[in-house]
Amino acid sequence: PRTDVPRSRNPARMATEAPPADATPRELVRFYLLDHRTILGKVIDVALLGLNLVFVALFVAETYPLTTSLLDALWSLEVAIAAVFLVEYVLRLYGAEDRLAEFLNVYTMVDLVAILPTLLVVVLPAGSGVASIGFLRIVRVIRVLRFYRFTRDAEFFFGTVSDNALRGMKLLLTVLVVFFVSAGLFYSAEVGANPDVDTFGDAFYYMVVTLSTVGFGDILPVTAAGRWVTVATILGGVILIPWQASKIIREWAHAGKIDVTCPNCGLSYHDPDASHCKACGHVIYQEYDSRQ
Repeated sequence: PRTDVPRSRNPARMATEAPPADATPRELVRFYLLDHRTILGKVIDVALLGLNLVFVALFVAETYPLTTSLLDALWSLEVAIAAVFLVEYVLRLYGAEDRLAEFLNVYTMVDLVAILPTLLVVVLPAGSGVASIGFLRIVRVIRVLRFYRFTRDAEFFFGTVSDNALRGMKLLLTVLVVFFVSAGLFYSAEVGANPDVDTFGDAFYYMVVTLSTVGFGDILPVTAAGRWVTVATILGGVILIPWQASKIIREWAHAGKIDVTCPNCGLSYHDPDASHCKACGHVIYQEYDSRQ
């Protein structure tokens, strides 16, 4: 069969555009957390995406010199968003068919770790000094990884994208995540010790210049942690970005091919007009539109 049309990674989502009439509360929760077609499903998608953008922006904003009243307002907003994400996390576990598998899911674990620093500051006593613990500030940078949840399949609130478009989005997201996470880690390591790193913007600028191999030299790491972050980021960029890009190149190389697997030798992706496998000669009975 022809498979050159956009398709979802999760066919169950496309099976229906409304929950069953006799659905249980647990089934309703699961349906609307996965749904992209109903009005409520789209509202949930857009709301979570918007809150995630604000959640990430708050981490950046708090690195700049702001008034005490504004910092207090931003902190209150961060706590409110973290509470929403905590509710989402609990609902995902509640609605999942296999709760243990959902709990161990990478996306779900990232969701929890992303809000954990904020929740710890709220729950633990004010005099414990938890707000100043360095690792809590460092962990907050991984909240950007929540965006990967929105690229799990080809369906979005605005429609279905092609496989190539989805891979392109993942590549762009990977580049942005590498820059953001590395800048956050570099900022946490250098702030207070490096006079050239006062804000997240300074750290982000340094990482872009470094990873692009321009290397102006106006900002240099002065701490051992900053140097190791730079080394790890360069190695990570060298590995992750080409890995994502190779998926797009591989798809382009098979452009015009049909995803049919030979039952004899297992070769996949054949020419549109192929009736026999080019590797072993076995008949594959591939459909072909004579109008093309």
